[in-house]
Amino acid sequence: MRASRLLSLLMLLQARGRASAPALAAELECSVRTVLRDIDQLSAAGVPVYAERGREGGFRLREGWSTQLTGLTDSESQALLLAGLPAAASELGLGAASASARLKVLASVPAALRDNAQKTAARLHIDPVDWYRAQEPPRFLREVAEAVWKQRPLLVRYDSWAGPRRRTLRPLGLVLKAGVWYVVALAEQASEPRTYRLSGIFELAFGKGRFAWPRKFVLADWWAASVRRFEREIFVGEAALRVSARGLRWVGEWSSAAAAAAEFTALPDPRDGWMRITIPIESEDHAIRQLLGLGVEAEVLAPTALRERLRAVVAQMAATYAS
Repeated sequence: MRASRLLSLLMLLQARGRASAPALAAELECSVRTVLRDIDQLSAAGVPVYAERGREGGFRLREGWSTQLTGLTDSESQALLLAGLPAAASELGLGAASASARLKVLASVPAALRDNAQKTAARLHIDPVDWYRAQEPPRFLREVAEAVWKQRPLLVRYDSWAGPRRRTLRPLGLVLKAGVWYVVALAEQASEPRTYRLSGIFELAFGKGRFAWPRKFVLADWWAASVRRFEREIFVGEAALRVSARGLRWVGEWSSAAAAAAEFTALPDPRDGWMRITIPIESEDHAIRQLLGLGVEAEVLAPTALRERLRAVVAQMAATYAS
C-alpha cells in the first residue's frame, strides 16, 4: 500500500510539475503529515524532490528529471481505455486503477504535450447516461466483468421477455449503451452470440474452468452489426400522419429513424400549412403510446386500423375525464 502511494506521489509530481502538500494529500486521500513523510522517503531514495516556499510554492522535481517507473499493472491496463468514463470505471471496480493509469500515462508524456493532455481532460466530459435516468450499476456487473476478463462461464437465471430462464453463458464482452449495461454472450450450444441486459440477471454463479475464445469474434464489429439489425427489424410497419410544426419537431425527438423518415417524406398539406409525413412504427400499441403524446398536434391518416384504435382510446379518455 505504501509503495503504491509513493509511486502515485511521484507520478503526481512528475505530471503536475508543482503541487502543495494539502493538494497532494487530497489527491492521495491521506493526511498532510503522511505526504510530508512520503516526500522524505522519496528524497532519501535519491529522488530529486524540492520544496519551494511562498504563496505559489509546494513540492516539485528537479527540472528535466523524470522517472521511468511508468509500467501499468493488470487492472490499470484494463482501466486505461475507460479513462474518459470515470463512472463506468468505478462501476466495474476500476476507479482507483483508472486514476493511477492516467497519472502514469501523463508522466510518460513529454512535458510540452502534458499541458495539452491535461487541458483536454479538464474540458471534455463524457456522460453516457440518458436524461432523467438514475444510474444504478447492475447487481452482478463486477462478477460478469470478471467472467469476461478471465473467460469464465456463468450460470445465470435471467428474466427474459418470455419469463425467467436458466442459461449457461460464455460472456464475450460488456457494452454500456445510453447508461444501460449489456453482456454479449454465447449461450450453451449456441452458434451465435446474443445480447443480455445485466439488470435482467437475478441469479448468478461461476461455472467450472475457462472457455475458449471464438477466434473471429470482435466485440465492436459484432455490436455495430447487431445494432443495425435491431434497428432494421424492430419496425414492422409505417404510419402516415398530418402534423403541425410543433408535432413535426416532437416526432423528430422520438428516434433518429423517425426524424430521418419525417424529414425525407415531409410534404406540405395545402389546406392548413401542416405537413404530411410517413414514419416507421414498431407495433400498434407502441405507436398509440407515442401518438397520444402528440395530442392535437397530429392526426393519423393511415393505416385505418391504427387510426380507429387511436380514436377509440381518445374517446375512452374523453369519457373518463367527463365523469
